[in-house]
Amino acid sequence: MDQKKIDRINQLARRVKAGESLTPEELAERDALRREYIDSVKASLVGHLDNTYIMAPDGTKRKLPRRQ
Repeated sequence: MDQKKIDRINQLARRVKAGESLTPEELAERDALRREYIDSVKASLVGHLDNTYIMAPDGTKRKLPRRQ
C-alpha cells in the first residue's frame, strides 16, 4: 500500500473526528482503503513469520511451524 492511500485514510478519519459526515461514496472508499490496509499488514506479518526460526539451546534452528 502506498503512502498516498494511507494519507487518504487519515484525511477521511480526521474529517470524521472533526464531526463532519462522509458521503456514501466516501464511506465506501474508506472501507475499501481500510480493508486494503489490513490485508497488506496481514501479508507483511505472514511474510515475517514465514522467515522466523526458533533457536534451541544447543544452537540448532528450526522453522516456526504454521498454524492452520
